[in-house]
Amino acid sequence: MTEDLSNIHMSKAEFQEYGYRLVDWLAEYFDNVDQYQVLPSIEPGDIRKMLPVSAPEGAESMDEIIADLDRVVMPGVAHWQHPGWYAFFPSGASPVSALGEFVAAGLATQGMMWSTAPAATEIENTVLDWLVDLLGLPPSWRLDEGPGGGVIQMSASDSTHLSLAVARHQFELTGVDANSLVAYGSSQAHSSIEKGARVAGFKHIRSVPVTETFGIDADAFAKIVRDDIDSGLIPAWVCSAVGTTNTTAMDPIRAIAAIASENGMWHHADAAYAGSAMICPEFRELQDGVELVDSYTFNPHKWLLTNFDCSVFWVADRSKLIDTLSILPPYLRNETEDNPAAIDYRDWHVPLGRRFRALKLWFVLRSYGAENLRTFIRSHVTWAEELESKVINDSRLELAAPRTLALVCFRHTDGNDATRKLADAINASGSAYVTPSVTDDVAYIRVSIGSTWTEQRHVEDLWNLIDSNAGLK
Repeated sequence: MTEDLSNIHMSKAEFQEYGYRLVDWLAEYFDNVDQYQVLPSIEPGDIRKMLPVSAPEGAESMDEIIADLDRVVMPGVAHWQHPGWYAFFPSGASPVSALGEFVAAGLATQGMMWSTAPAATEIENTVLDWLVDLLGLPPSWRLDEGPGGGVIQMSASDSTHLSLAVARHQFELTGVDANSLVAYGSSQAHSSIEKGARVAGFKHIRSVPVTETFGIDADAFAKIVRDDIDSGLIPAWVCSAVGTTNTTAMDPIRAIAAIASENGMWHHADAAYAGSAMICPEFRELQDGVELVDSYTFNPHKWLLTNFDCSVFWVADRSKLIDTLSILPPYLRNETEDNPAAIDYRDWHVPLGRRFRALKLWFVLRSYGAENLRTFIRSHVTWAEELESKVINDSRLELAAPRTLALVCFRHTDGNDATRKLADAINASGSAYVTPSVTDDVAYIRVSIGSTWTEQRHVEDLWNLIDSNAGLK
């Protein structure tokens, strides 16, 4: 006897009712997020204690489930969307992005091939071509011009790992011993470089010294490369940081590119945070030489009003990427596989399956428009400049690194203990959250201005908090 499954699903009327309620709930959250304490006041295990040990056998009502958003979820939420969130880098979101995510979740398309997701595929490659122009990147990275192309990954870390895998494969094709390959990154580089190199099977990973402004020392890089060659190793991959995590320091792409090109290395540029700012032409000098790299990544989910996860990865020559990742069993063969207009994104990253991430990015770019996005970025940079000026003019404080874009790094002139106490006082306030960090045993405070809901008055409130606590002993 065939079971009738129709009654186990939510009806259209119920979906509409609860969908509207959840939209209302989220709209209230967006409107009142600044009323929450930035970080929750809970201990590890507190949320789990509120949950049953076993999954329910019988169906629970949506009324109960929605009620638990307030009872269970909200007490344990770190409010990344709070206007006082200045920690790490921003985690972008916007109402229109949430709507795009909602539609993508409902459609639940599986975008592994053009034939399984024509709209998802072509919207993605079109939107990424738009971004090439909007960010002032090389036109040859547009899929419709080539030979490059872009694809959305989960994170910049995934993009970095992938570039390392492609580099290794390209060298293996020449018959070299893969165990002799060397990967290079700044001593200030993101931890994903070392992790990605391990994942890609690199046995040799070099940390390159930096200058006093924390960008790669190109002369030191050249010397390390020469020393490795003299030792019988093969320089294979290098990363230029277009904004390091600690201080947003900029590596000299053009100088690094000359060394990489001379030695046949794959050159990857990581602009995870700073890449969004390139929508403003006046900031593009920060990535001078970008046309010389082999791959590039940035995260719209950091500073371009698009919720996680949405990381864009471009390659200057997509054939190398596809050659590395294309494995074609019979069940993935399809009638459009030889049509150049039918992109099969399964060959552009490690996972076979992929979500319709491009939909929310498409919504954001169309709903805001480029000029509003520029205004959004420029406002944060202006407020960071104002905060920087206040720090410079306060005898109790000093900059710990040159300001780049909307990240201000400063410390207390009384030293590390005073700096840590100041950071603790700011974070204990509940209205602001900053990241304490350390470079070369020097403690400092990172203030990253970039939350969707942050306004100038919030940054002024942060300064008042800094000012009132800077004299505490």
